[in-house]
Amino acid sequence: MTVYFTGEEKVGAIVTEFPGASNLFKEVRIDFCCGGDISLREAAARKKLDEPVLLQRLNDSYERAKLRAEPGKTDWKKASISQLIDHIVQRHHKYLQAELPLLSEFVTKVFRVHGVHQPELAQVHKRFHEMKLELDQHLIQEEELLFPLLLAYGEDPTADRRYRAVLRIRELEADHQGVGDILKELRELTRDYTLPQGACKTYTLTYHKLAELESDLFEHIHLENNILFARLAPAQAS
Repeated sequence: MTVYFTGEEKVGAIVTEFPGASNLFKEVRIDFCCGGDISLREAAARKKLDEPVLLQRLNDSYERAKLRAEPGKTDWKKASISQLIDHIVQRHHKYLQAELPLLSEFVTKVFRVHGVHQPELAQVHKRFHEMKLELDQHLIQEEELLFPLLLAYGEDPTADRRYRAVLRIRELEADHQGVGDILKELRELTRDYTLPQGACKTYTLTYHKLAELESDLFEHIHLENNILFARLAPAQAS
């Protein structure tokens, strides 16, 4: 086996280099968005995973991906700031704007109908709606305040434009960490979205949609934290 990754690389950097690693990391519950700033070795130790087995799976997967490389597939590391922002808005922001109101109805209905027998649903309802409020505000701040700064910097990368964008990024990165923490808590509360015996269709659909939301948010936050925002990392604003 050719060794591409040794375990010393940061989790977020691995997914930036090899987006397909996100599937493996989702499977083994390694956070590659908000928790992407630690090494794979440390992440594996925290999850009590067999590191050699994990590395072999990762390197084998990367080798297979290289052999079947898809021509024309976008390499977001090489995309312009404007291309990245357009993709994030069109793919991830629009998804959230459509799904969050629907999920709010589902989560509320499931809590109302099944909360008496499934007490964890009260906390699921509470934490989901805290996350929804956070995301609703976050998307507006990104689209109205941060992204225009990043686009301006992309067109004319002056030190002043970078400085102002970095300050705004710092204000919003805490939101990403907060959302990541709630996603982890929702997964714990639902025991990895395990349905109770005889769960109805709405219950089943709600858990499916929550797991889908988690997956999309991981990809979304990864693109921002590890690729888009990293473009400005050399700048030090104080």
